[in-house]
Amino acid sequence: MLVTGIITATLFYYGILLFNNPSADEFPVRGVDVSSYQGDIDWEILSRQDIHFAFIKATEGSDFVDDYFQTNFDNALKTGLRVGVYHFFSFDSAGATQAENFIATVPKTAGMLPPVVDFEFYGDKQRNRPDKETARAKLDVLLRELESHYETKPIIYATEVSYDAYLSEHYESYDIWIRNVFTRPKKLGNQTWKFWQYTNRERLDGYNGAERFIDMNVFNGTLEEFRNYAN
Repeated sequence: MLVTGIITATLFYYGILLFNNPSADEFPVRGVDVSSYQGDIDWEILSRQDIHFAFIKATEGSDFVDDYFQTNFDNALKTGLRVGVYHFFSFDSAGATQAENFIATVPKTAGMLPPVVDFEFYGDKQRNRPDKETARAKLDVLLRELESHYETKPIIYATEVSYDAYLSEHYESYDIWIRNVFTRPKKLGNQTWKFWQYTNRERLDGYNGAERFIDMNVFNGTLEEFRNYAN
């Protein structure tokens, strides 16, 4: 049993074994999310690999901007992909200044997917969890400012742990992008997830960064529904 577990963990680590492989019949719309970890991306090559969308990291906290954002954004828009942009939420920064950072970095662009707030634990935050009311107050300001500026309701990305700890029963009017790279996502209270990050160990052609893998996602709906989503 121990040997089997070690072999399974090794195969997963090297991206040979993927625990999730959603059916294309059930989930025909697939996409990636990227950041500086993927390095230089040839978006023409990447976009031709049976994907329909790409979420690109732009900002983090109140002052960080991803080094590759502008290049990724400009080149992704030249493809047939629908493009979205995400912000990594900081528990340590005010919601207003986080919104200012994102808005100053990401131009309003026709046809874009809604802006995303990546709300997950980092560092020691899962072990030493920030106060829930304080965290939600910051998140509320950030979401409100993004919705006002981009004139569309943002998406919230979360792990199942961060969702249960902070979001459940509080953000039911928002679309949820959930992460679960081991099993199909569980039911999210009264919500149904809109996007699912089903693996962080896929290998595609067209990038050469320090991270050899790329995150893969599905949209919870048909291709027609996706084409009309947030338009």
